[in-house]
Amino acid sequence: MSSVLYDTPGPRAKARNWIYTGIFLVLVGLALWWVLARMAEKNQLDADKWTPFVTDSQIWTTFLLPGLGETLKAGLIAMVIALPLGALLGIARLSDHAWVRVPVGAVVEFFRAIPVLILMIFSSALYVMLGTVSSDLRPLYAVVTGLVLYNASVIAEIVRAGILSLPRGQTDAAKAIGMRKGQTMLYVLIPQAVTAMLPALVSQLVVILKDTALGGAVLGFADLMSMNRQISANYSNTIATMVVIAVIYIAVNFALTTLASWLERRLRQSKKGTGAVVEGDVAEVDAGGAAGVGKAP
Repeated sequence: MSSVLYDTPGPRAKARNWIYTGIFLVLVGLALWWVLARMAEKNQLDADKWTPFVTDSQIWTTFLLPGLGETLKAGLIAMVIALPLGALLGIARLSDHAWVRVPVGAVVEFFRAIPVLILMIFSSALYVMLGTVSSDLRPLYAVVTGLVLYNASVIAEIVRAGILSLPRGQTDAAKAIGMRKGQTMLYVLIPQAVTAMLPALVSQLVVILKDTALGGAVLGFADLMSMNRQISANYSNTIATMVVIAVIYIAVNFALTTLASWLERRLRQSKKGTGAVVEGDVAEVDAGGAAGVGKAP
């Protein structure tokens, strides 16, 4: 069946697609075989390099689980601070007052343009200079500070874009019933924009969790990624350790995205039940001015 975006492929196109798919799978298989062959030559597939993760509980209790705990702690602290801060900055960028909008915009663009690793290093140096944070906590503080400064700026742009993506009729309808701008933003625009923003917000939360590894690589933060060095030194299995750590990261991020997908479905169902604007209702809203406006009784 044809659609607006593409025509249904004919017999030749289908055959060509199957050929391309087969070639791609063969190439992927060859690449995987080459990687495994090189690993086997270096004795990286030997059982003694992988069995410690199954037979030795100390590798989990001493290294992996404490490292995962530090990763989750830094990531969650950064999320809890960056989300509301980013929302406030995003809303401030939409202010009618230039004395609010312009400085906030400059702050957001400044921190969004700086790599998060530089922010972490600068924060660590600043804490050393101030002497207000103990050396044990300094890596955690530096990682969280860098993550918050960068990701709050990115979240601010996500919030601003999400609010601006709503139909103009929503704001007009709120003004028509006497709502002030603050009330319109709080009770009309933000609740509806959350659904549109959620996929991008979840992607940014995943980035926060992964970027904690930068602190482990440079600042000595005892996160999950930094445990690779200690495990490799004790078990001489760098490749196996990296694979296990990667699998843990994948599992944690998959759990986060699964939770967010479930939450998004619930939000869409609740908003459809209340008549709020969700994706797919824009044409109807544009025709009526606001959700429910212009419909026949």
